[in-house]
Amino acid sequence: MLPAMLNTGLGLRRGLMPELLAMAPGAVDFLECAPENWIAVGGAYGKGLAQLAERFPITCHGLSLSLGGSAPLDLRFLDQTRQFLDRYQVRLYSEHLSYCSDDGHLYDLMPIPFTDEAVRHVSARIRQAQAHLERRIAVENISYYAAPYQAMSELEFIRAVLEEADCDLLLDVNNVFVNACNHGYDAQQFLEGLPQARVTGMHVAGHYDEAPDLKVDTHGAPVKEDVWALYAFACARFGVQPTVLERDFNYPPLAQLLEETARIRNVQSAWGSAKV
Repeated sequence: MLPAMLNTGLGLRRGLMPELLAMAPGAVDFLECAPENWIAVGGAYGKGLAQLAERFPITCHGLSLSLGGSAPLDLRFLDQTRQFLDRYQVRLYSEHLSYCSDDGHLYDLMPIPFTDEAVRHVSARIRQAQAHLERRIAVENISYYAAPYQAMSELEFIRAVLEEADCDLLLDVNNVFVNACNHGYDAQQFLEGLPQARVTGMHVAGHYDEAPDLKVDTHGAPVKEDVWALYAFACARFGVQPTVLERDFNYPPLAQLLEETARIRNVQSAWGSAKV
């Protein structure tokens, strides 16, 4: 029987597939994948996904919906996503509060201007996506290194979008830490300013220390101690939420990744269980 509680998760990456298939039951509570990387995938990878979905609940974190983009939402892709979510009984679906397309796919997550007009634009697109998918979605706070225009703060922008779109927040703790260092704000104060009821999931990941005031979000290294401390603060504020360890390259042996997911569990143990 699949677990009722989704506390601790690991990103489902193709590079980890052999080790994930051999992973012991209960090693993690769930696996998270990007649906666009798996829709219509057959062969060995498709079979592997089906086998993993029988053993672990699947959650989804999208990469290419481009909620902040100017082109109309891709309704065919939304249909495919809804079918994928239904097929794997996905309880949590999130996307990035960003855009990734212009006259074609940009293969990066670009920051949205922090303006009232952008709030209205992206919120309307989130509402449209929720209506088409027939479910609530969560949007993730992204890391960014230069903002196109800021008529309000990042925190004010996120709060305004969550309210106007009536959607949830996937809180990426590493992104908060990276942005706080790069843009000169207090990470804990940022978390204190977010609405508690909107947070329905969290991410932790590694980053690269380019300089004391320049951190690069890489997902290619172990989680830093400062991020673990901020994650504990987030659990204290928002309660235990389903939390994914993201690792996208430089994969260590699975045992090392499971040491990090075990640390997520240790932090969560002080705050109860996620109710998902």
